[in-house]
Amino acid sequence: MPRPPEPPPAAPAPPRAAATPVPAPSRVPATPAPAPLRPATPVPAARPGPEAPADRTAADQGVADGTAADQGVRIEEITLDAGALQLSALYARPHPAAGEPRAVVVAVHGLGMHARYFHSPAHPDLSLLTLAARLGHPVLAVDRPGHGRLGHRHPDGQPLAEQSATLHRALAAFAREHPTGAGFFLLAHSYGGKLALHAAADDTAGTLIGLDISGLGHHYAPAARGFPATLGGGAWGLNWGPMHLYPPGTFQGARALMARTPRHEEHDPGPPWPLRYRQLAPRVRVPVRLTFAEHEQWWHTDDAALTAMAARLSASPRVRVDRQDAAGHNISLGWAARPYHLRALAFLEECLRP
Repeated sequence: MPRPPEPPPAAPAPPRAAATPVPAPSRVPATPAPAPLRPATPVPAARPGPEAPADRTAADQGVADGTAADQGVRIEEITLDAGALQLSALYARPHPAAGEPRAVVVAVHGLGMHARYFHSPAHPDLSLLTLAARLGHPVLAVDRPGHGRLGHRHPDGQPLAEQSATLHRALAAFAREHPTGAGFFLLAHSYGGKLALHAAADDTAGTLIGLDISGLGHHYAPAARGFPATLGGGAWGLNWGPMHLYPPGTFQGARALMARTPRHEEHDPGPPWPLRYRQLAPRVRVPVRLTFAEHEQWWHTDDAALTAMAARLSASPRVRVDRQDAAGHNISLGWAARPYHLRALAFLEECLRP
């Protein structure tokens, strides 16, 4: 969940070749929730683990013990070596019969959350980790610096540019020990989308094959201005939207997903996001899909704003802009999570085509 600074006067954009006209954003039809789905598993009382903060739940302990198996899918907590620091992550592995992976999905959470955002505690059918692994794609849901199981070791986190370098080191370390197929596909939410774009712009080794980003625009909406990076003071509606978009138990379970904002994210020394996006976007050379929820309130999401945002990605071979009906900003925690994740994985398939 992003920090909404006021942009300074825009610097003139550098000259570039004329981009292919960007089509108007497509509207993704809402998929009604099946009736009835099995009840959500209640979230047990929190209990501390040896390396974890006190909000760790029994469900989390199941992941840590490797017991969260589903149709051959195994989800476990791992640690990634990123040089000067280590990152915690959830790693979802498909059934061994799936064979070698064609790519690895890297899920990057937003502001004030951590990796379990992509493994919904309210209803198992909404988990990206389980769904992707069932379809044969390993998923690495990474805790950004200052977040998750090892966040207490570096509580101040890192500025965005340093996070990009850290993520690349962590993925390189992962690739030395695990098969990655064609490379890494970044699926990112909100502030995590900022990191994904930065990492793609910095990807000199060509390890990334595509980006799928939700909840990230390039100009803040008027309603979002003035909220601090801590997201206090009435930002509930911006983050969630109507309550009926989420399964029962979502808001109780969400307490275990939330985290404080590290200092270096709250006070990043880099340029404000609108200016930084203009600097990063022309350097992204992989396919990009941008998804905006029907009830997205953090960003300007009119057709003109989204067409202009897509046009900045001038070096990308393919840019798609979609709208997800019946969804709020936190798409991966609502009923729209499953159709959104399926479309993201379909975009991964397109990125894997020769």
